Amino acid sequence: MTGCARASWRRIGPLAIGGAALLAAASACRRVQDAAGGRGAPGAPPVLTVAAFAPATPERGRAAIDAYGCGACHMIPGVDGAVGLVGPPLVAWSRRTVIAGELSNTPENLVRWIRYPQLVEPGTAMPNLGVTDRDARAISAYLATLR
Repeated sequence: MTGCARASWRRIGPLAIGGAALLAAASACRRVQDAAGGRGAPGAPPVLTVAAFAPATPERGRAAIDAYGCGACHMIPGVDGAVGLVGPPLVAWSRRTVIAGELSNTPENLVRWIRYPQLVEPGTAMPNLGVTDRDARAISAYLATLR
């Protein structure tokens, strides 16, 4: 279930399990995201910039993405072999407004999510991988280049 669908489920509850009700709730959630800059909406300004993660560099981030095996679960532009379909594709990350349907896409929240996904959203499919603060900042710097 996507972040929007999960958030919508919490709002509408199990009595509205019908597909039309869930689709309507997910559509409403998407309209809210679009109004806030969208999740990768064409032409939307970046929410994140590489400078926010200095002194981390995107090059180090790409290497950390490879070292932690992020591409096993995510499709990540510019990272060889990162074609996973378990987690969401990380395209246009710098323009997204929400992380995991739970958090605003800010530098602090992105680093926190990468380091401790199970604390942010218990039970999420994303495992705690023991990512260091330095590596999480570098990974975030790389994600900030994805427009």
